[in-house]
Amino acid sequence: MSTRRKARRPQSRGGRPRLLSDEVEARLVNASRTGIAVELAAEMAGISRTSFLRWMAFGRAEIEARESGEEPDEEAEEYAALYEKVRTARAHAAARAMANIRRVADGGIVTKTTTRQFRDSVTGEIVTETVEDRTAPDWRADAWYLERQHREHYGKDAIVAVEITGLGDIPSGADDQAVDMAALAERLNHSLFSVQYPPELEDGSVLDAEVLDE
Repeated sequence: MSTRRKARRPQSRGGRPRLLSDEVEARLVNASRTGIAVELAAEMAGISRTSFLRWMAFGRAEIEARESGEEPDEEAEEYAALYEKVRTARAHAAARAMANIRRVADGGIVTKTTTRQFRDSVTGEIVTETVEDRTAPDWRADAWYLERQHREHYGKDAIVAVEITGLGDIPSGADDQAVDMAALAERLNHSLFSVQYPPELEDGSVLDAEVLDE
């Protein structure tokens, strides 16, 4: 015998339309695509947060019951459909946000495009030249991702042991101290970009070499 609690659909009173209408569902799904908080999605749809969460709970229970082999409950169909649509919409929002974070971390985002025309001094033809300004890679976007997705290793409250030459003296007992990952990443960023290479390596005339300290 099934122990699943059946969702009870809101009943119309005095000819008034039911609360979960097609319009309300569309508003909830569209709001969820933006990735905003549940409270704001409910407010945009004109319903209470409690109603939204209750519908989602009904829908989730129905989906899980079906996956476990139970027969579909027709009364819970609309809640199951809402749950799946909202879950997919929020997943798309998260994927889009993560793609933007990766773009910032990798750099190369076009911020300005300049086009100019000039006459070639040799051929006399009009030449069009387009120059694009692009953003530099930003390590802070990667740090933000690691801090939130891998909090146990990179969160601000994580306990780590760090020993990196050139970043200053690390006090004894560092194994037991919490390290500010943002500050550490900034120091790393400064150290890495301060490295000076010989001109022969910079201009590409030397393909393979070993740099020795003088």
